Formats: sequence, C-alpha cells, structure tokens
Amino acid sequence: MESTAVADALDAVAASVAALSGLIKGALPAGIAPSDHLRQMADDCLDGLTIASRLEAASAALKVQLAATFVEATKAMESPSASPQERCATDMALVAEVACVLTVSERTAGAFLQEARQLTTALPLTLASLQAGTISWQHARILVDETSGLDRASTAGLEAHFLDPDAENPARGCPAGELVPSRFRAKARTWRERHHSASIESRHRASARDRRLEFTPDRDGMAWLAAYLPADTAASIWNRATAAARDLQGPDESRNLSQLRADTAASWLIAGVAEGVPSPKAQVLVTVPALSLLGATEEPAMLDGYGPIPPSMARQLVADGASSFQRVLTDPATGAPLEIGRSSYRVPNALRQWLRLRDGKCPFPGCNNQSLDNEADHALAWHEGGTTGVSNLSQPCRKHHRLKHTTGWQPMDASRDAPPGWMAPSGRRYTSEEQDWEPAWQPDANLWPPADTPDAPDAPDAPDAPDIGAYLPDPALVDPLPDWEMWLAA
Repeated sequence: MESTAVADALDAVAASVAALSGLIKGALPAGIAPSDHLRQMADDCLDGLTIASRLEAASAALKVQLAATFVEATKAMESPSASPQERCATDMALVAEVACVLTVSERTAGAFLQEARQLTTALPLTLASLQAGTISWQHARILVDETSGLDRASTAGLEAHFLDPDAENPARGCPAGELVPSRFRAKARTWRERHHSASIESRHRASARDRRLEFTPDRDGMAWLAAYLPADTAASIWNRATAAARDLQGPDESRNLSQLRADTAASWLIAGVAEGVPSPKAQVLVTVPALSLLGATEEPAMLDGYGPIPPSMARQLVADGASSFQRVLTDPATGAPLEIGRSSYRVPNALRQWLRLRDGKCPFPGCNNQSLDNEADHALAWHEGGTTGVSNLSQPCRKHHRLKHTTGWQPMDASRDAPPGWMAPSGRRYTSEEQDWEPAWQPDANLWPPADTPDAPDAPDAPDAPDIGAYLPDPALVDPLPDWEMWLAA
C-alpha cells in the first residue's frame, strides 16, 4: 500500500472516532423533554456501537494489508541468490519485527502473517467484507481457518456461499456478519464437511485413530478431564448426563445443572453404575439423506447438537436400533426434513421433534443452547388467541424463554421452515439463523446405473443398512401444517 493511502485510511478512522465521541457529549437540546432526550441518546449509542464495530473491522483489514505489503517489500529486498538459511533468517526477522510493533508474541505474529497472506491471496470476498465492516475480524479468521486444507474451488465456494448473495446457493437467514462467531463457525464447518474434496468417511477414519483421554491440572485443587471421541459416542454421553442431571433437580437439590452433570458423569466413570444416579436415554435426532442411508452416496448425516457425521456412523446407529437416537429422513430434492421416526406418532412429540429440526437450537440470535435443553413456547400466547401450529411455536432455551416473558423482547415471523427472528425493546429487529438444507447428493451414474438401464447391476447394498421398506416416508408423519390447529381443536 502507498503511504498516501495509509494516511488517508488512518485520517478516516480518526475522523469517525471523533464523530462518535461527539455522540455521547451532547447537551440537552432546548425544548426537548428529558425522557425523549434519553431515548434519543440510547438510540444514538446503539448506532454508535454499530459504527464502532465497523471501524474495528476496517482497521483490522488495514492491518492485514499493511502486514502483507510489509512481507512483500521485505522479500523483494532479499537477494535472489540468498541461501535457504538466509531466507529462513529473513522470515524469522520479519516475524520478530511484526511481533514488536504489535506488542504480541512471535507465535501470535507468525499466525497473523499467515492469516494476512491467506486473506490477501485466496479470500478476496472476505477481505472486501472486512474492509466494508460487514463482518468482524473474528469472522474473517474463521473463514481462514475453515478453508485451510481446501482446494481453490472449494475455498471460493465456501466464501461465496456466506458472502456473495448472488451465489448459486447462498446461506439462508441472517447474513454471516450478523451471526456471533461461534454460530458462524458451526455453519461454516457444516458447509466445509459437506463440500470437502476428501470424503468425510476417510477423514473420520483418520481422526478416529487419534481418540484419547486427556488430564490437565488446574488451579485450586481442580483439573480438566477431556475425551476426544467419535461424535456419536460423545453426544450420547453428553445428552444422557444432561438428562440425568435434570432428573436430579428439585427443591431440595442445591447443585446447579452444570454441577449435577459433572457429578453424574464422574459417578458413572468411577463406580460403573452410579448408586442413586439415574441413567436415562436421551433422544438424539440423526438426520440421514435417504440415498446415504442406503449406501448409494457418502453424503454426511447430521447429528443434532453436533453437526455432520459420516454416513456409516448414522447407518450403524439406525441398524443397531439404538433407542437414544431417532432417525429422520430428508427430501433428496431439497434436503429438508421429510419424515420423523415412527416412534413419534403422538402429535405433541412429533410437533416438538419438527421444531427441533426446524430450529436446530435456541432461535435467539447468537444463542448456542442445543435443542435438547430447550422448551416449546407460543410466540403469541394461547390465552391471547395464539395457535399451536409450527408457525407460532419456537424452542427457546430457559434463559431466553424468561427473557421473552419478563422483558420487551419478542419472537416474530416464524414459518414452517424458518425459526422466528426477535424484536428488541428498542424496536430493532434481529434475524435468527436458519438451517442450510441442501439437495441430497446423487449417486454416481457410472457406479450405480438406474434400474431401468439395460444390463444394469443391482443397486449396491450398504453393509450395515437395514431394509429400506422400514424407512420409506409415512404420509401420516409428514409435517401436518396447516392442520395442527384443526386437530387440536377437535
């Protein structure tokens, strides 16, 4: 970057900061009621926070460009005949100088330079969005992280999916920059798992060899015990511990949910079968594309509360008849939920499961609480004329359920396939994220010709797949909207 451009960018940031400072120092205008002035000041502060966030993003983009240009200039000054040892020394020197300028460790400086290189060479949409302030530095780093190991086409596809509204299949719901970083990472990782050039089966087999249990001492006589396990095993342990902890809660129980969950898991591990500790089986949804269930494709399945899992893992869960897991088929044409397992015939259970599929988690923007812990709630209360249809229901977590009933926050505009957004007491509207359903992968015609093709071999049978007849969609269990209100009234 030229020095003039740098100076102009810094002057623009300084001017914006000065303008924002003026917002909070204004005197009470003549003739304006104090309450109106306070309301205006509160609105100005919210607007100022929005602008300040965009300035932080623009400043981060400027740092990225400056760092990348510094590296290029330093490399250009290097002698073409420099030895590998001299080039290595140059790299060490420039990392050390960036670390000193930014007052960070050399390890942090090295990681930042790698991120700057990726953003300036492979992620143009990300850098442009950062400059415009539509995503934060945290969002940009997530895109750098989740595109690592992807080829150029997959990298461009992931970036376009979240940042280009004109992409072939853009992300649904609120824009990427309006998702909190943890939720954006979950969505970016899901897309990456589905579109990685290497199959999730091969990557899972390689990662499963690294499973382990780790012990890390901590302060105050405490320690961390962490297990790196296959997703279905970890999810089953977590959900059973959560369900057991909820069963132990009551007026005479002083421990909170986190403490009960930890004590329950510890009792199971130490005693094998914990005395006085329940061991319920929590219901976990496994969303499986129909063709993947048959073994015709290697499209990932979705484990509720976790994300994409290998189809072989999903087939094994279904074939074993694991009662903790409930199978859900998806429409091959759209990827949307098609049918919920036959064990959920009763209307209240089926409706709750549909909500879990639609929302995936608490629908409040940025909330990470998964569907197992959430509570069905009427957007418009029943006693005020609200119905019990999917479009009037959501599954907020306990915290945001209380928020709705004790403050001016209100859910709004839910639909059959989209969770509700929320309106704040200030009148501002915030969009909830949506599930990124995608059409199912189709089997390779060269590997599995259509049945009516002359001399076509029989479709391959997955080794662990059960009889497909047991998993064909049941018309009675397809989402019953708009008939829920009629059934309940009857």
